[in-house]
Amino acid sequence: MINRRTFLTGSITVTLLGSPLFSALAEKRKKQNLVVISLRGGMDGLSAVPPNDPILEKFRPDILVRKTLPLTSDFSLHPSLKNFHNAWNQGKAAIVHSSNIPYTMRSHFEGQDLMESGGHKPFAEHTGWLGRGMETAGLEGLAIALPMPLILRSKANLDNYFPTKLSTPSPDIMKQVAATYPKDSHLRSTIERVMMRPFSMLSGTGSRKAFRLASTAAKALSKSDGPRVAVFDINGFDTHAAQGGSNGEHADKLYNLDKIFGKLRENLGSTFENTLIVTLTEFGRKVEQNGGNGTEHGYGTAILMMGGLIKKAQVYADWPGLKHRNMFEGQDLNATIDARSIYCSAMATVFDTDFQKLNRHVFWNDQLENLQDKLFRI
Repeated sequence: MINRRTFLTGSITVTLLGSPLFSALAEKRKKQNLVVISLRGGMDGLSAVPPNDPILEKFRPDILVRKTLPLTSDFSLHPSLKNFHNAWNQGKAAIVHSSNIPYTMRSHFEGQDLMESGGHKPFAEHTGWLGRGMETAGLEGLAIALPMPLILRSKANLDNYFPTKLSTPSPDIMKQVAATYPKDSHLRSTIERVMMRPFSMLSGTGSRKAFRLASTAAKALSKSDGPRVAVFDINGFDTHAAQGGSNGEHADKLYNLDKIFGKLRENLGSTFENTLIVTLTEFGRKVEQNGGNGTEHGYGTAILMMGGLIKKAQVYADWPGLKHRNMFEGQDLNATIDARSIYCSAMATVFDTDFQKLNRHVFWNDQLENLQDKLFRI
């Protein structure tokens, strides 16, 4: 059984998905990549992208982020996000603020289930919004006997691989095992597919450091016959105490995120122009600091986006403000944009698939807004 601490503070991982075995429908499209970075624990959007509003210092005198990086007249950026800021200055990064999935009950377990499933009720769905999106777009590959993250699960025959601490047989041994099965057998083709992957991602010697995982993932994504979807998991954003401002626990987590941004861009090379990177979290934090100089579970937060498929550098928001009457339950930044609109629009752009079709098959035809023309290069 996994305990709560392991669930919230485990190591950084990455899963790559979308093998070169695509349907005839998908093969007609230009290869574009989608990277989703899950920030587990509830990323504080008011710390990552603080509004230039003096009222925030009244709520957060001990954890206010200072020496911020400039964005717009209304918003600034946390100083740990330097790679992201460089991309912003080049028109390759953007932010959606005051957004979240439509979940307000403040439970990590429920919230993380819903951020992956895209569903209406916790634990009611057994597939994920990204998996259903790939299925709808006609992306498929070989399935292997590894646990598929919920966000990627679907009815389609998808192929995933990820770094593991377990020992994996050498390529020579795997060749010998594959040769014992008929050429047309599913198991042989699966083993051969595994053998095509970077060995560092299959062996126990692979690093789980953020920048090494990002480098390996980006090199795989950059190949014309490589995967086209990557999902990173970064835990530890549940900053109930000693959150810090410009420095501290939350700043360290943002620094790890920024290293992923930087290494992805560096190792994607020219493929960065055909890549979209988006963040995902279960909820934001309360506006007011608590007695331990941290923050409690909240609602609205910010989504960071980067890549050549970004339309322009902007903070896209229907900003509600931080006055008591405008906050959710008088204590949280309100979420005025359904985050699923962003993710549905992102999949429509990257997978070159009709937004309404994705909304119908992935999000049950919920009232989501098509934001492609506002956020992405199409």
